[in-house]
Amino acid sequence: MERFIALGALPRRRESLTEEPPARIVVSPHGPYRVTGSVPLSVQVISPNAEGESWEWGEGRRFPVEQEYYLCRCGQSRHKPFCDNSHLRVGFEGKETATRRPLERQSEHLDGPTHVLSDAETLCAFARFCDPGGKIWSLIERTDDPTIRELVIREASHCPSGRLVLREKGSGTAVEPTLPPSIGIVEDPALRCSGPLWVRGGVVVESADGKPYERRNRVTLCRCGASTNMPFCNGSHASMHFQDGLV
Repeated sequence: MERFIALGALPRRRESLTEEPPARIVVSPHGPYRVTGSVPLSVQVISPNAEGESWEWGEGRRFPVEQEYYLCRCGQSRHKPFCDNSHLRVGFEGKETATRRPLERQSEHLDGPTHVLSDAETLCAFARFCDPGGKIWSLIERTDDPTIRELVIREASHCPSGRLVLREKGSGTAVEPTLPPSIGIVEDPALRCSGPLWVRGGVVVESADGKPYERRNRVTLCRCGASTNMPFCNGSHASMHFQDGLV
């Protein structure tokens, strides 16, 4: 049986989503994520506002990595976030169950005065940036107010999984944050749990059968081993209070 060695990234220039990227994450059958392309890896912490609501991302520890490294997805590694072959010890079943449908076909579309909000609920990573100010699903109806519009743009852009995508009415242009190719290890102190892998900047995610998933600016990958939408996060880390011991 194949074994995986955890390696520990050198900064690299940002690639356009229209270019063929060297950065890639391959889902191993019932094993770890194989990352190639020297993709930077760091802790990303959800920081609350005065009301205790998710408000900002803060960067924590940066991990030195090489051109290729392996990240745990069974949740059992003693060397998190890297794989230490614990998936073999625990008999991890990591079957991929996520749909291949494009994001737009997975989404419900909510029409507002200036923007349309696309919501693919099955991709929710439970980061809760959509809550401040009365929840984004209500706020989208009031985007003719500049203050509300700014809040809606902020909330959609802070969503790590890309569940929420905001588009300008008329042009259909997506309002997307500029994110360099990188991987964030999400930590959620308010819930006292550790979250998914936040994959940013159009890094390709490829399934175990060799077929790439739709390439997107923001996705979140399960690393607690409990998602029912593998390889993507569905918020199961929150209900099981997953802890990686990194913070």
